Amino acid sequence: MKTREEIVSYLKGLRSRICEAFEKVEREGGGTGRFERKDWSYSKGAGGGEMSVIRGQVFEKAAVNWSGVEGAKFPGDDASGPFFATGLSLITHMSNPKAPTAHFNIRYIEAAPAGGGAGRRWLGGGFDLTPMGFPYDEDTRQFHDAARAALDPFGKELYPRFSQAAREYFTIPHYQRERGVGGVFFDHFSTGDLERDLAMWRGVGEGFLPALLPVLERRIAAPYSEADRQTQLKRRAQYVEFNLLYDRGTQFGFRSGGNAEAILCSMPPLAAW
Repeated sequence: MKTREEIVSYLKGLRSRICEAFEKVEREGGGTGRFERKDWSYSKGAGGGEMSVIRGQVFEKAAVNWSGVEGAKFPGDDASGPFFATGLSLITHMSNPKAPTAHFNIRYIEAAPAGGGAGRRWLGGGFDLTPMGFPYDEDTRQFHDAARAALDPFGKELYPRFSQAAREYFTIPHYQRERGVGGVFFDHFSTGDLERDLAMWRGVGEGFLPALLPVLERRIAAPYSEADRQTQLKRRAQYVEFNLLYDRGTQFGFRSGGNAEAILCSMPPLAAW
């Protein structure tokens, strides 16, 4: 799987499977929410993306977004010439405070020097779990075990390396602590063997649902109080702070001239300070 078309096809297929799985969780939890899709076009080059958003009784809001854009100038310090970037990114904000927020992203980027010459290709992604004030050890263990199972076929060293990277990346500096219970994270990943790298990247993509769904099944029907809801809203505020101040994906989206609505899909429907 080396061509852009094959990579985009995989991402869109994964997007559809995740949306179907989330809609099933919504139905089984007594909700009626369905994903609504909306296309957008890239204003600074070719391509665009598709937003998929559900607002229901189980998922207060979840977004599963695909994008694929190319332009004349890479919006970062890694390169300066033409680029192509495609990825899948999602966020879940649950109605039940006992059910955690989850984030997932995988991306593929090509970039070339401004003056021509050999370009670079790299991969990034990962997934992490953020309890909204109510962490459960069994959920954390299960989530991390699934992450390890997704990565171990490609090297036993990857899970410890990517898990540590997640701890470092998903830290909120102004609170001097992690925003959640971690997961896995990698960026600028390239060993020189693109086919093997893409296999690992797909492994992360395939590992997300097995990591998250058992957690949701345990928590979406748990009893909670209004005080629990207020705790959830305050923790969501901290999530907003991280995404707006520190998240590289948010910064890349705005710097590249991406669609603001799609970039800000990660914001919760309600939060409290």
